[in-house]
Amino acid sequence: MKLKESKTYLNLAKSYAGECQARTRYEFIEYGARQQGFKALAELVDKVVYNEFNHARMFYTFIQQSEEKQIENIDISSGYPFKEKWDLLENLRLAAEDELNEAEKIYPEYARIAREEGFPEIAALYENIIQVETCHNKLFTQLYQQMKKGTMYKKKEKVKWKCGDCGYEATAKEAWQECPICKAKQGAVMLKIEDEG
Repeated sequence: MKLKESKTYLNLAKSYAGECQARTRYEFIEYGARQQGFKALAELVDKVVYNEFNHARMFYTFIQQSEEKQIENIDISSGYPFKEKWDLLENLRLAAEDELNEAEKIYPEYARIAREEGFPEIAALYENIIQVETCHNKLFTQLYQQMKKGTMYKKKEKVKWKCGDCGYEATAKEAWQECPICKAKQGAVMLKIEDEG
């Protein structure tokens, strides 16, 4: 089967569009975090933004490897989320939800279709991206929970806090309000994300 004549071709286009939109939605989250003084949180989200860029790049690469010399248009019909508002806490929750949807519903189905249609490399790409989207879900879930519960910069036990700007470290239950060396605000303190796996 030719890629252009397959469902996989359309799924690649949907995936490309979805990853581009996710990237932009997460840039909104990053922007909101920076505006509210959460520099370290914004930097974590920025890494996810770059991951989404690379997911889109790989989907685009497979589209460009189709039999067509030049692709003028791929007409797709698909649903994309527009749930986020200008609320940082809620947007973290929604980002976790969106990543879970990709990891558990959308991409497994696209991988299955690609394999059935005879595109094992594309199926493998989807399967590998599922692993990353699962990690994104866990990250956004932790950020949401920590912000909601007020535990982002306050822990039950002493932990080592590190200034993301100058590298100053101190062990305490709560991060400083202002770095004693560079005077960076608390939002520059590197966040504690638990490794769940």
